[in-house]
Amino acid sequence: MSDDRPAWARRIAAERSARDWSQRDAVRALRAHSKDELPADDSLIRQWKRWETGQIPNEFYRPLIAAVFGTVTHALFPAPARRDGDKEILAASGMETLEIVSRLNRSDVDAATLDALRITTDRLCSEYPFMPSEQLLIEGRAWLRRVVDLHSKSLTLSQHREVLAMSGWLALLVGCVEYDTGDRHAAESTRRAALSLATEADHAEVAGWAHEMRAWFALTTGDYRGVIAASQAGTEVATHQGVAVQLAAQEAKAWARLGDRRRVEVALDRGRNLLEGMPHPENLDNHFVVDPAKFDFYAMDCYRLVGEDKLAGTLAEEVLRAGTDFDGTERSPMRNAEARVTLGVTAARDGDLERALIMGERALEGNRQSVPSLIMTSRELAAEVRRRYASEPAAQDYLTHLRDLGQTAPGFLPQ
Repeated sequence: MSDDRPAWARRIAAERSARDWSQRDAVRALRAHSKDELPADDSLIRQWKRWETGQIPNEFYRPLIAAVFGTVTHALFPAPARRDGDKEILAASGMETLEIVSRLNRSDVDAATLDALRITTDRLCSEYPFMPSEQLLIEGRAWLRRVVDLHSKSLTLSQHREVLAMSGWLALLVGCVEYDTGDRHAAESTRRAALSLATEADHAEVAGWAHEMRAWFALTTGDYRGVIAASQAGTEVATHQGVAVQLAAQEAKAWARLGDRRRVEVALDRGRNLLEGMPHPENLDNHFVVDPAKFDFYAMDCYRLVGEDKLAGTLAEEVLRAGTDFDGTERSPMRNAEARVTLGVTAARDGDLERALIMGERALEGNRQSVPSLIMTSRELAAEVRRRYASEPAAQDYLTHLRDLGQTAPGFLPQ
């Protein structure tokens, strides 16, 4: 088969191979996931062959194929991107930043100003994967102060709740970046502020993300029972919100690290079913939107931990493909870094030290990093390298590099 097949066609062939399935096995799995009567096996196998060569399945079969491989429809068959770029604020509101700030200095706030602030908040949350941490912290904190200052203005009840919600989103963003840079105490204080704002505004989604941040903090510090508790608390307050998908994923990651394979699958299945039933997000770049492709990233982490190396490696390649533009620009540098760690772990287990170290070093090279998360996953590669190749000089160089990175985030040092 040629390499110019669509990405989804190459992926279903790779996923099938990673499971050691024949096309007949794949058809049996397809039938098991369908509640409707399907054509005979021979007919389905012919269809499957056509799908793997690049003929797009119809809308009936797409969710079934996604379910077969434990993902969601829009991760396997992505919808066109709808990002409007940096001109969105001006195009949508007719205002530049200077005008927004001058309007905020007035005694009352009109609907147009709030619209511009809402778009600004969305833009900042969309810059999370790309903008250097220091710059995003400065901008995020500046806008958070401006929005918080609105509480002293003359606001209607609905405007007051909206300002509280925007303050909550900006606090969540600032807290995430603080944690990325290793400032754990500041991040926790900011997270608590976001939760308080969400409670006052009665905003379930902001509250759910505040609990998700607590789960993330617990995951990267090795408190896996804490991850499960935070995930369940967040699910209680945001059961029908997109964040519930990420909470299920964090719980799955914790169960994977506790070695409970059954509960990993239960949590991943819960998240997948939730995500499959939600409308496709309008802005996939917003950090607080669970885009379908991210589900593969969650599953990759879990399968690496439970030793499903073929599946983990296949998903890691898919994460890299989805997170890289045609010109090599990385759209998701932090996800890509963890995908490279996964490929390093699977290579180490397969006896390929050279590839393991190449992947491990490449993961540490990015300008935009979440240091705690990167150290957490890199620690797993370090453990494999130390266990299998401790006497190799190249392995020692990698372990030293990783230890040096840990110095930038006290409390996250690899063991």
